[in-house]
Amino acid sequence: MYLLYFLLWVIFNGNITLEIVVFGLIIAAVLFAFTCKFMDYSIAQEKRNIKHVFQIMAFLLLLLKEIIVANFAVLRLILTQKEEIQPKLVMFRTHLKTPTARAFLANVITLTPGTITVTLEKDTYTVHCLDESMSEGIENLECLKLLEELEKEG
Repeated sequence: MYLLYFLLWVIFNGNITLEIVVFGLIIAAVLFAFTCKFMDYSIAQEKRNIKHVFQIMAFLLLLLKEIIVANFAVLRLILTQKEEIQPKLVMFRTHLKTPTARAFLANVITLTPGTITVTLEKDTYTVHCLDESMSEGIENLECLKLLEELEKEG
């Protein structure tokens, strides 16, 4: 998080000088201290996040791929002029333990075109799919497997 605050400072300034770097290090430290004190964050959590940075990047790339594939599926659905679209509600359960991981998965599903998470109750998701074809395999998403893996190691 500290590094992220510092990188954002440098990016928003648009150039790198000694003064910007020094102020950035100080401001990032103050923001990091605030985050640790008031937002239930810790240096131990920071170390865990650094340890999982490559898995998180892989997750984000997989999410981007899924969004692109779903965009093409929705586009194909629109352009084929199918006689009747068959929307479907799908319910499935996950083995995710933390509320953060569950909410993250709900947001991932909603970010993917053609699907919306309608409800999330404990470990049960209700998802609206634009077409029946989009509901196939929704309970076995690759993103879900990566989230479960991150949760086990975290």
